[in-house]
Amino acid sequence: MKNKKEINAGIIIIGNEVLSGRTKDINTSTLSLWLNSLGVQVKEVRIIPDIEKDIIETINTFKNKFSYVFTTGGIGPTHDDITAESVSKAFNIEYGYHKEALSILEKYYNPSEFSEGRKKMAMMPMTAKLILNPTSGAPGFYVENVFSLPGVPSILKSMLGGLDHLITGGAPILSHTINLRTVESEIAKSLTQVQNNNQDVEIGSYPFFRAGKLGVSIVVRSSDKAKIDTCNNEILKFVAEQKIQIVNEV
Repeated sequence: MKNKKEINAGIIIIGNEVLSGRTKDINTSTLSLWLNSLGVQVKEVRIIPDIEKDIIETINTFKNKFSYVFTTGGIGPTHDDITAESVSKAFNIEYGYHKEALSILEKYYNPSEFSEGRKKMAMMPMTAKLILNPTSGAPGFYVENVFSLPGVPSILKSMLGGLDHLITGGAPILSHTINLRTVESEIAKSLTQVQNNNQDVEIGSYPFFRAGKLGVSIVVRSSDKAKIDTCNNEILKFVAEQKIQIVNEV
């Protein structure tokens, strides 16, 4: 049964460079870990190209589906950075030079450095609120529940602290991991039984290969530590019965 108090989020990774494999997607992990710490569960992630129609359609879907939406990429100075204009169209807000953003950039750059490309980074939905950027000056922005952040991982990460007060989540989502020297097929039946006994707890199994040996990490996630402890005890019980080696427990 879905928790009525659940606060969730969707992430939209925008950029042809991510789809082509030229750029690795680090931002999903950064955003998910941060949101989990605030009690916000990430329910869906999409990677889409720099195509206006796709961006608008995805934003319109996500903003009605999730409590919060985060976009990354496409708010820079080049011709293919079209996220800001796409967000404007998704919300039917005038797109142009944001007065406050323009003022920030004028102060950040020397007049000789303030090129048309850099000036473009102040173009966004005119009524948007800004997300300050302590690393490179150019702000992100948000409209209602949609937050638009840059694609550069280090810059994105530096901006998240400024959003803490804007995100209202539930209880922080806790995680517990047990690493076993086994294969998934050997524990599938037992792990399914644990999941059936604890349907409001998320339990995942993930194979790994370390030091030339196979293993499985079992990850238990919930906002309720007591429920994690219950699952942990049930897992350790069948692990002991099947005489499976615990590599380490975190």
